[in-house]
Amino acid sequence: MINRLTNSLNFQTEALKLRSERQRLLASNIANADTPGYQSRDFDFARALREASGQIPTAGAMNTTQGGHMAPLAGARSDPQKLYGAPSQTSLDSNTVDMDRERASFADNAVKFEATLRFINGSVRTTLDAMKSHNAA
Repeated sequence: MINRLTNSLNFQTEALKLRSERQRLLASNIANADTPGYQSRDFDFARALREASGQIPTAGAMNTTQGGHMAPLAGARSDPQKLYGAPSQTSLDSNTVDMDRERASFADNAVKFEATLRFINGSVRTTLDAMKSHNAA
């Protein structure tokens, strides 16, 4: 029982970390919208979450080839692989930030971050309620 709860919270913790990193990247893109030559950055959230939770192997991760080798922990990874945004239109200053796309991505990520926080809060509250004694007045 406790392992299921721990695994669920670990997964949600990794999701929060990745959402936070993505929000930082998107904010950086928005802040540099007028910087000549700036290339917008983002990453594939779903892939990064699968790597962080150990569902798929991380590129460049250590492999255990013998029984005595220490296995890397699930979630032990470097930063998510950051990708460059494809420009939606050409720009004279070579800036690839599309403000409409960045604002929409920023808002979408913020809503999903909040949803993850609410899920964690609900899980913890449910667990605490289950542990309370029904005889207490």
